[in-house]
Amino acid sequence: MNKGYAVFCDADRHFYDAPHRLSSTGGTGREKQYEAARRPAPAGWQAHRTGDWLAWRPLDARLPSQGWKIHVSATLENAESVLDRVIDYCVPRSLAFKFVPSRYLLHTRNAKYADRAASGKFITVYPADTERCGTVAAELDALLAGEPGPYILSDLRWGEGPVHLRYGSFTRRNCYDADGELRPAVENAEGRLVPDFRGPVFRIPEWVTPPDFLRPHLDARNAMTVTGMPYTIERALHFSNGGGVYVGHHTGTGERVVLKEARPYAGLAADGADAVTRLEREQDALERLSGLACTPEVRDSFELGGHRFLVLEHIEGKPLNTFFARRHPLIDADPDPARLAEYTAWALRIHGLVERAVAAVHERGVVFNDLHLFNIMVSEDESSVMLLDFEAAAPAERGGRQTVANPAFVAPADRRGFDVDRYALACLRLALFIPLTSLFAIDRGKAGHLAEVIARQFPVERAFLDEAVAEICREPAVAVAGAAASASAGTRTGAAGTRAVAAPTGVPYLPVEPGAWPRSRDSMARAVLASASPDREDRFFPGDIAQFGTAGGGLSFGYGAAGVLYALERSGAGRHGPAEEWLLRKAKDPGPGTPLGFYDGLAGVAWTLDRLGHREQALDLVDLTLRQAWRELPPDLHGGAAGLGLALSDLAVASGERRLHEAALRCADRAASAVSGTPADGDVAGQAGGMPRGADGLPRAGLLYGASGTALLFLRLYERTQDTALLDLAAVALRRDLARCKHGAGGTLQVDEGWRTMPYLGAGSVGIGMVLDDYLAHRPDEEFERARGEIVRAAQATFYAQPGLFRGAAGMVLYLSRTTAGGPGTQEADVRRQMDALSWHAMTYQGHLAFPGEQMMRLSMDLSTGTAGCLLALAAAHDRTAHLPFLPPLRRP
Repeated sequence: MNKGYAVFCDADRHFYDAPHRLSSTGGTGREKQYEAARRPAPAGWQAHRTGDWLAWRPLDARLPSQGWKIHVSATLENAESVLDRVIDYCVPRSLAFKFVPSRYLLHTRNAKYADRAASGKFITVYPADTERCGTVAAELDALLAGEPGPYILSDLRWGEGPVHLRYGSFTRRNCYDADGELRPAVENAEGRLVPDFRGPVFRIPEWVTPPDFLRPHLDARNAMTVTGMPYTIERALHFSNGGGVYVGHHTGTGERVVLKEARPYAGLAADGADAVTRLEREQDALERLSGLACTPEVRDSFELGGHRFLVLEHIEGKPLNTFFARRHPLIDADPDPARLAEYTAWALRIHGLVERAVAAVHERGVVFNDLHLFNIMVSEDESSVMLLDFEAAAPAERGGRQTVANPAFVAPADRRGFDVDRYALACLRLALFIPLTSLFAIDRGKAGHLAEVIARQFPVERAFLDEAVAEICREPAVAVAGAAASASAGTRTGAAGTRAVAAPTGVPYLPVEPGAWPRSRDSMARAVLASASPDREDRFFPGDIAQFGTAGGGLSFGYGAAGVLYALERSGAGRHGPAEEWLLRKAKDPGPGTPLGFYDGLAGVAWTLDRLGHREQALDLVDLTLRQAWRELPPDLHGGAAGLGLALSDLAVASGERRLHEAALRCADRAASAVSGTPADGDVAGQAGGMPRGADGLPRAGLLYGASGTALLFLRLYERTQDTALLDLAAVALRRDLARCKHGAGGTLQVDEGWRTMPYLGAGSVGIGMVLDDYLAHRPDEEFERARGEIVRAAQATFYAQPGLFRGAAGMVLYLSRTTAGGPGTQEADVRRQMDALSWHAMTYQGHLAFPGEQMMRLSMDLSTGTAGCLLALAAAHDRTAHLPFLPPLRRP
């Protein structure tokens, strides 16, 4: 689960949206901006709002593009006072600066699962040169002496106060990193743009000599050690913005223990409690529960380097969530009744053990407040369970709300005390069978529909499920939808409440089943159009949080208007004039920093505009793209050379412009160099590098980010040039991706990511299978034939965690309806079964069929993660004219 999504749930109860949209001058309470943010900039200054930041800059300021900059941290309590003093210091000295303009935004930046690298940054000051930086830092340190604030992990702390420094960019410049991701950039000693590292560790670029005024602070940082701690840390289990969780052992006794670390003023919960406060709460709760067989014992607590540590006994076993891969029968294509019955008995037994554990905690007068699949440890012999992570626990007499919670188990705003745990136990009843309870954050009425699905799949008594639905939907039930996601992020919601009730008996939850074509097409199209926000500048249709990650995200093919317009037109749902006009207007000036790739940037927008009949505007956008550093793109399809090359090749054929074909061949050279490991002509000092790498350090695999995307470019160019060398390159690329795959249960072939295997269309084996089909249309290959048969089996599971096109069930629908593999798993009934399974995830929006996006805490209308992608996949299964770009329908056996 990517907990970074939670903070994007506060501003809208249906869709992901930027956190700063909740904070406005008209807000009240926590959303209200600081007084300084509400007043105009001084005479001779300009104010500019960018995302979470409000920048003030003298009109005559001349700043370097990079250098040493100063960050000031603050707590929720002293932030406005600190801000006022820093403004009063900076303005008379003509020092440019920016700041987080509201308590709410400062809270989200310091929440438990906020970005660790950005956490703590409240004010940024931009000195004009290094010498002045030292003076300003010293004077700000004196001005703010004694003020508390979280330590900024990416920076060097000045003394003991809230002033920190780091070397980095002042202006917005970008380049691609070794993983093929667009990153903020700085110039190195040779004048070449390289990534401006912004991780949770202070680091000075190798070509930068630290100024003398930093020496004492560097020495103080280097002097910090863990020497003297009576424990040896073996490995880290988990990190959050509040600190780490580690496995270790006592150096004297050898006992294995778990050490929980808490950073002061960081990792805020919904009530503002920092990680230290929550760790103290956990210690109090566990000491109150001491002696229970279902809770860990406290061994020790101590402070080191200003951080608080709690030492707990080490519990053997595995978290409950890991048993889905081990036991769940729906990972198979057609689980037999005996296996379904066996799993049902196991799930009921495990739920009974958890219920008894929670009851034991309640008997001691403690509310757990954070029950979910990751916080339940099952013993190795599966005979007992332990409850873990009591930082949110509270005495029952307080009757409080949740302040930190998993999005799939967070209770509605009306639940207090023991009712919070009862709600989570009800969610667990359903999640043990189909883990989609995060959808209740959008609509708790989904619980009844999910219970119906479970009852059809498993031999479980309906009363067991009905009791869960009744608890989830019971009155009083004024559910603040945003509170569900916000508690997981450590913030509180400002979204409007809605009454959650179960659908009347006999009334279908969905307006139409996904497989009921074309009624489902029409319903999805109405949902998409109903979600439009034509007055917004950043997006027209709501989608993934990637819309806010880079400039132009709301325009893009993968996450923005371009992909939605394509899906509507290709599916037969028609054109949408207002959205096309919006996209044309934005494409004239897409803004600095907009990526150049197909799914994330300008290439995809240009290609879409041409498909919609706007060739002149499309070619103008291509010209803009080719005036930028496109030769430095990574090689992949999503945002790199393969996607740009495919778009240029298509546009070359459509327009007859030879220069576009030549540019497409240069993209193929770039992709070929990545596959072969040799530099391509035009690489800037070899900057482009090889294939993007994953978390395991190995090259990524699959259609969007792996070598299969480059193989697709080689294949399409081969079809236009008949150059067999391109076909040879496609084979090399496909074998490279297949080498990253491993066999799983039932003879499936999936991409091995080290800690999990992936079958999906975007970064899994099914995407490789799509391109294998195209290759085999030109040249036979026994290895490829065998591999695609095993990939077909990977696309036949009964359940996938998400519905999306690239990371969910919709991708399986598209693949199985297109593949030429033939044989079992590719017949009409197999495709129909996957279409029916999409209904498990399906939701309603204004009475129309819609789908949740990535992480399933909000709906999405985009192509990569949401409704438009599901629409395109279903259209491909019913109409041979619908398809993904560059992957047209094939002649099926």
